Amino acid sequence: MKIIKYPKRSEWTDIIKRPILNVDALRETVKTVLDRVKEDGDEAVMEYELLFDKVKLSSLKVSEGEMQEAESLVSAELKTALKLAMSNIETFHASQSFEGKKVQTCPGVVCWQKAVGIEKVGLYIPGGTAPLFSTVLMLAVPARLAGCKEIILCTPPNKEGKVHPAILYAAKLAGVHQIFKAGGVQAIGAMAYGTESIPKVYKIFGPGNQYVMAAKQQVSLHDVAIDMPAGPSEVEVLADDTANPVFVAADLLSQAEHGTDSQAMLITTSEELIVKVQAEVERQLAMLSRREIASKSLENSKLILVNNMEEAIELTNEYAPEHLIIETDDYRDLSERIVNAGSVFLGAYAPESAGDYASGTNHTLPTNGYAKAYSGVSLDSFIRKITFQEIQPEGIKKIGPAIEQMAANEELDAHKNAVTVRLESLRESSI
Repeated sequence: MKIIKYPKRSEWTDIIKRPILNVDALRETVKTVLDRVKEDGDEAVMEYELLFDKVKLSSLKVSEGEMQEAESLVSAELKTALKLAMSNIETFHASQSFEGKKVQTCPGVVCWQKAVGIEKVGLYIPGGTAPLFSTVLMLAVPARLAGCKEIILCTPPNKEGKVHPAILYAAKLAGVHQIFKAGGVQAIGAMAYGTESIPKVYKIFGPGNQYVMAAKQQVSLHDVAIDMPAGPSEVEVLADDTANPVFVAADLLSQAEHGTDSQAMLITTSEELIVKVQAEVERQLAMLSRREIASKSLENSKLILVNNMEEAIELTNEYAPEHLIIETDDYRDLSERIVNAGSVFLGAYAPESAGDYASGTNHTLPTNGYAKAYSGVSLDSFIRKITFQEIQPEGIKKIGPAIEQMAANEELDAHKNAVTVRLESLRESSI
């Protein structure tokens, strides 16, 4: 990890740069796959599964027999853990339920909103280097709570044509309706366009590699909505001299093991902490099964010493981390000053892993500085808010003249006339 001491503000832009995720170079490859899936449906998906995932499939849909088999393969301990996590995720996301109020904006004019679940949603769960069954819960639970009528899931199979049993069990637990063996660009294309087996959806959720991200971006231009732009995962620890270096090192490494392009940052006012954390990272790294991945990620990572906590907060808000862990003596006070972050973890006993799995908050979050403008996945991600207005004669009399004036001055005569004919009708009826 690179150590940076007392950087000038003019250096901040370079300091907070992420590993480059250049999807432009992938555009033609991704377009070729998407076009083929759009044209040839299941046949194309299966051919790409053979090419990319090295598996020959006769059917894309996960069968009921496979679901039953998966349930028998998941340990009782993991089932218990998944049920606890799901309960907390349900509790937190249910609290976000929207109840629209009817508001009288003026006499005779009543306006309100109604929340409606997106009818068809697609969840993408990567296969890759780790089976992300936790992401199944994070996406499927709020989708179910939102009232989505069709929740489908795509995930790549292994070389034997099987999906990881914990992914299947979590999907059943959370309320997924259909599961398909499809990964990468071909899965995104299938959900965007629809195939003989895989339904077309209205919005696609979920993480993935650079090809998946590029595919999501491309289909979002014309065909389907997506959850958010995304890049490699990241964490920042904001700490003072009271922080436990063992905890801080563990937090940095928990993010580093995600992937070689992940990033871990420590911003602190304590030089002594940096020295201790650096040593502790090396010690803990040697014990990790994914140490090669983590080591590569640490090349993108930094230990930053700043002059004071005011500067630390400003640099943090400029970085806008996906995950922010605050391990300081006054973490509650400092948290009030955070305005750019995906998810914030407060205190020495709040690791990022808690949000990843079981605290109840969602781990699908904006990366690459998008936390300045985007929220993480929530119940709102799976709903639409439809507005209504009911206008009585009294109301159109009240607001009609203003509408006529505004429409006339925008030179939109038909808009004006739609009001004028109603006002004239009311005047005639009162004669």
